[in-house]
Amino acid sequence: MRSFLSDNNSGVHPKIFKAMEECNVDHQLPYGQDIYTEKAVEKIREVFEKDVDVYFVTTGTAANVVGLSGLLRPFEGVICADTAHINVDECGAFERFSGSKLLYVPNKDGKLCIEDIEKFLNSLGDEHQTQPKVISIAQCTEIGTVYTVDEIKRLADFAHENNLYIHVDGARIANAAVSLDRSFKEIITDTGVDLLSFGGTKNGMMMGEAIISFNPEISKNFKFVRKQGMQLVSKMRFVSSQFIAYLEDDLWRKNAENANSMAKYLEGKLKGINGVKLCRDIEANILFINIPTKWVESLEEIYPLYEEDGEIRLVTSFDTTKEDIDKFIDTIKEIASI
Repeated sequence: MRSFLSDNNSGVHPKIFKAMEECNVDHQLPYGQDIYTEKAVEKIREVFEKDVDVYFVTTGTAANVVGLSGLLRPFEGVICADTAHINVDECGAFERFSGSKLLYVPNKDGKLCIEDIEKFLNSLGDEHQTQPKVISIAQCTEIGTVYTVDEIKRLADFAHENNLYIHVDGARIANAAVSLDRSFKEIITDTGVDLLSFGGTKNGMMMGEAIISFNPEISKNFKFVRKQGMQLVSKMRFVSSQFIAYLEDDLWRKNAENANSMAKYLEGKLKGINGVKLCRDIEANILFINIPTKWVESLEEIYPLYEEDGEIRLVTSFDTTKEDIDKFIDTIKEIASI
């Protein structure tokens, strides 16, 4: 059954599956020395329009943890929102692997604001305090909001003015780009981002992310950090070949456009049901709703749900159809009528 629990529930786009099949011929050098990895790096440099350093890993947690760890010394820390994936959903992996600390602040609509970051600058040079070194934001955020280009640029400028780096957790970066109607170059390269965890698993890939460094000086030791982090995949082509298909012919954009447009369609259908309350405006492919408590148990018998603090999260995917949504809406209406 198609569900709305997460865009991780969806399968793999056929073109990406085909790309993996096509690289499954003959022999290739291991550990990323193959022709497919080379081509994938070229494609990434092409879409970001910069000679970036690229390091493929298997998961979003690996991209965040390995990438951030490569920027830090053990007494330095990462400023993030309290809702950040690295803070809430990675089981303390960052702290364990890096030996560094997360410095989290209350989010505002899922976002970081400069005024909340400034207080950490007071600890600079104080040997008793963790030294802030990186600002990490998620695009899209964990509650589905999207940073504007200007917001990212302001954060990046603030970071660099204070000798900090800025990292973007881009697990849903494609959905953000479509929401803003901007290119990856415009929202990442041009804004001054130093490091990007570039994800595709939630948008039609099987697995894998790319750690992308926009400053070769900060990533000169990343290959060693990746190896220590157990993320140097021997048959790397089965990760990297997915990015070739993902980026060719704007497949990433087509997939994200469907996910985002289906979220809007779902929003419109939910608005027509008495008892359903939308918690905030939709900006990408994530919705949060409130429904009567007595409906929840019945709905969960048919659809798996993610609920926290009375809000149910619904996520549309690259392969979500109007028929999937209509069926879900009919189920809610049936439960509401009982």
